Amino acid sequence: MGVFLFVGLIVFFLLNVPIAFSLGASSTLALIVQGKVPLTLIAQRMFASVDSFPLMAIPFFILAGNLMENGGISRRLIRFATCLVGRITGGLALVTVATCMFFAAISGSSAATAAAIGSILIPAMVKRGYGINFASATVASSGELGVIIPPSIPMVLFGVMAEQSIGTIFIAGIMPGVLIAGTLMLVAYFISRKNGYVGSERASLRETWVAFKDAILALLMPLIILGGIYGGVFTPTEAAVVAVFYGLIVGLFIYREIKVKDLKDILASSAITTSIIMIIIANASLFGWIMTRERVPQMIAETFMSISTNPLVYLLLVNILLLFVGTMFETSAALIILTPLLFPIAVQLGIHPIHFGLVMIVNLAVGMVTPPLGINLFVTCNIAKIRIEDMARMLVPYLAVLVLDIFIITYVPQITLWLPTMLGLFK
Repeated sequence: MGVFLFVGLIVFFLLNVPIAFSLGASSTLALIVQGKVPLTLIAQRMFASVDSFPLMAIPFFILAGNLMENGGISRRLIRFATCLVGRITGGLALVTVATCMFFAAISGSSAATAAAIGSILIPAMVKRGYGINFASATVASSGELGVIIPPSIPMVLFGVMAEQSIGTIFIAGIMPGVLIAGTLMLVAYFISRKNGYVGSERASLRETWVAFKDAILALLMPLIILGGIYGGVFTPTEAAVVAVFYGLIVGLFIYREIKVKDLKDILASSAITTSIIMIIIANASLFGWIMTRERVPQMIAETFMSISTNPLVYLLLVNILLLFVGTMFETSAALIILTPLLFPIAVQLGIHPIHFGLVMIVNLAVGMVTPPLGINLFVTCNIAKIRIEDMARMLVPYLAVLVLDIFIITYVPQITLWLPTMLGLFK
């Protein structure tokens, strides 16, 4: 049945069936062919997979991100980032990366980060003489920070699947996110210097202070979320609810850029995004349950262990696998399917659970910028009105440095574990 499961999945992919339905259809067909399991179990397994209190954080983080996105947050963050780094060569490209880093601490979503920042900065960069392909590639690659810097929807999923502390994973993602943002800035700087993209005028201290005050409410949101979690005030799920009310109050009553009539569209958009993710989770969980039932994880573990029991070699194999899977699979589906397969082996080999989780998430985040199914590419190409092939050449240096970042994060675990250790989060 395991063979039939994967053959069916490949067939549905070739027929261009969406990933979620490919997973569900191949799972259903495999159960029908076997004929030993009542089909009512399909609905039961799918419902049980989403009937989880920690997963309730996902719709609330999505709604909070949409509220902040529509509440004028992105524009204020861009202004503040411009005051900080806009004067440097390639200033707007550096502003793009910096703003994506700030906005990632609000949205929890890679696509939302790319859309919110790209819709403003791609036209602005083109107006200032930057190449549209370079502008689009910068936004697409920087948007992946949305799932690495907390809060992050994939981090919630990994925490649920691996039974690890979501709050600890959030903290562990901060330093890898800063590393990736820094290296992306270096690439943007050298490309800008080569192409003669100059920075803007230096902002005065007063302008910087005014921009900071205007953006302070946005910058405070991640501090409130993480501070509340580690102060024992609320759980990650409750923190997501707090983020929703915070975003609503800021957008409606302080910045006043959200009108009551806008809430209907914001809620509808959040509900649609949530339903898409939950359908993926339900179908991927059914697929994963069948794999577990057919002992696929054990066979994969035996295969890996037969190659090598060295944790460094195992991490290399995992990186290669995840980089490939990330180009084809949606991140949520890949995490749900692969975590039960890869995580137990990592623990058995002595790899720290939180570190391994960040390795998985960073790898799959790079997949969001990699053809053919990188969602950030579709988002930015839609904004810029170009084809993926048009900006492919400009993506190469960004992808190269992102792969380098993956291996640095993989083989220097202190980057991931230092901050949680300093905060005493490991027992």
